[in-house]
Amino acid sequence: MSNVPAQLRYTKEHEWVAETSNSSIVRVGITDYAQSALGDIVYIQLPKLGESVSADKVCGEIESTKSVSEIYSPVSGKVVAVNTELDSKPEIVNQDPYQAGWIVEIELTGPIPNLLDAATYQGLIA
Repeated sequence: MSNVPAQLRYTKEHEWVAETSNSSIVRVGITDYAQSALGDIVYIQLPKLGESVSADKVCGEIESTKSVSEIYSPVSGKVVAVNTELDSKPEIVNQDPYQAGWIVEIELTGPIPNLLDAATYQGLIA
């Protein structure tokens, strides 16, 4: 059974969104379910700092030993931080998808869209 932290919000594409100490910035990553389905992650194409991203649009890619998958931005805004540690250690996403394996921080340009709560997401992946 996948780990689905209750305090996060989720997308149907298996990204998670966490609030940060700054209410206009959210942290984004992929879920435990997604990293498990992908297998060993070998490369992550991160969005660029300052890049504008749009909700439900592709903002990066994850390559594993099994496949290449797109990362969709769950929110619209501007990229204000990327997890550069993933450049040399992409396997961190496999080891710790909700903490050390975060992918990007986005400064919101609008409200957070209607995302799934933990119980709804758990039902989706069950």
